[in-house]
Amino acid sequence: MNNENITSPCISVCKSDPVTDYCYGCGRTAEDKKLWKNPNTSDEWKKSNLELTRNRLNGWQQEAWDESYAHKKNTGISLIKKKFLEQNK
Repeated sequence: MNNENITSPCISVCKSDPVTDYCYGCGRTAEDKKLWKNPNTSDEWKKSNLELTRNRLNGWQQEAWDESYAHKKNTGISLIKKKFLEQNK
């Protein structure tokens, strides 16, 4: 049973590498994304997956994810969505 609200690692980039299947934005695979949406997926798995997928990123990509994910956890939206909303005011 899920008793925490763990924020999805999606930062609204949503394009996957055709070789590795890793998302360029969050580092998840298509299977990882399915499991995140499954209501029966445990918080323990999600926490472990957050660490795994973050470690798939490196350099500027990891830094950008860290910043956008922190913003999403605090405000509910990624930096990309924030920028989109500001541009469409």
